[in-house]
Amino acid sequence: MKTRRNIFKRCISLLICIVMFTIPLLSCENKEDEIPQIKLSLWCAKDDIPMVTEMVDSFKKKYSKEANFTITISSQDESTCKDIVLKNIDGAADVYCFASDQFDALYKGNALLKITDEKESIIEENGGKDATVVRCASAGDDLYAYPMTSSNGCFLYYNAEYFSDDDITSLERMLDVAAEKNKKVVVNLSSGWYLYSFFKGAGLNVEMNEDGETNTCNWNSTEGKYKGVDVARAILDISTDSGFLSCDDEKLKTEVKNGNVIAAVNGTWNSSLFKEIWKENYKADKLPTYKIGDDELQMCSFVGYKMAGVSAKTDQPEWAMKLARWITNEENQLKRLKERGEAPTNVNVADSEEMENSQAIAALIKQSEYGYLQKVAESFWQPSYDFGTIMSAGNMDGVDLQELLDIMTEKITAKPKEENIEK
Repeated sequence: MKTRRNIFKRCISLLICIVMFTIPLLSCENKEDEIPQIKLSLWCAKDDIPMVTEMVDSFKKKYSKEANFTITISSQDESTCKDIVLKNIDGAADVYCFASDQFDALYKGNALLKITDEKESIIEENGGKDATVVRCASAGDDLYAYPMTSSNGCFLYYNAEYFSDDDITSLERMLDVAAEKNKKVVVNLSSGWYLYSFFKGAGLNVEMNEDGETNTCNWNSTEGKYKGVDVARAILDISTDSGFLSCDDEKLKTEVKNGNVIAAVNGTWNSSLFKEIWKENYKADKLPTYKIGDDELQMCSFVGYKMAGVSAKTDQPEWAMKLARWITNEENQLKRLKERGEAPTNVNVADSEEMENSQAIAALIKQSEYGYLQKVAESFWQPSYDFGTIMSAGNMDGVDLQELLDIMTEKITAKPKEENIEK
């Protein structure tokens, strides 16, 4: 009988121990269940994905006690992000990166969430309310985008094994050197972004009107010291030179790696490519001059910024703002500078030692004297691409240059058809 009592007591004791051990576990599970499950999506440039993935990992770690995150990162070209977003705002990523010239269309299309979290700090860290980048990210007194980089401009990369300091001042001289060595100098003529360098250098202009939908453009001008056909002839002479190559970034990477290209007009995002291939001969400087007749004209450039925006349709506005803030903060702008050579908008990073040691950014700053804020309506891109493609191929059909200029300019300045206007 005593043995049974002892066994019973032991069973009760064991049961109590089990209950005492289980209650904390259940309590932990309940606490775990209390942490919200947050799903977010993020669009960025394809080449930035490895770097942005690291940023997102650090974001998850920073806020691990506040939420469990599932964050999907996808590739989306920053230069065409607006088109994808405005076609389906509901399907846009919670956070997406875009070029600053797309801000007006995204804002007017009600695709950007007004920033309310840490707004004043963001403005101050990026130079204050009167800074150009802050004004580019604002509508009135309200902030609608997070400044990310100030490197949306072009300049000259060159291999110093082939070029002297004097050579790089003239595009024609560089082409002569390249031709002698059976090498190439690259400018992507099929992109209006680079084509602008020649026309603006000759005093001809293109810019968006106040309506945000149309452009003013005089690239076909028949008046003034330098006419549109003067620029077109100069471009044609350059494109048919044996030392010249027009290609996009993907082909450029291949041609640089195989040793065919020894200079290129490009941007900071490819600085690591040129550094890796050219090593101690890697150099960067402002754009060279080009010739119209006997005159040397300084090539100009668009300048602009890259930004992160939060979708107005996000289901997680608080966390989407925190994520956009994180990938554009001081720490991660410094990371972009170190890993991708992207110039910062953050004033502290702009004063950093890393900035002083970047040849690409030094060249970008030098070129900024001849740079103009990129602000063109959508109708600019396709006509300039069509014209540039014909020029880069040497105008094989021999179409009258004034005719080509008139066609391009008419399309650039045309009002978009009603069905194509983004609502």
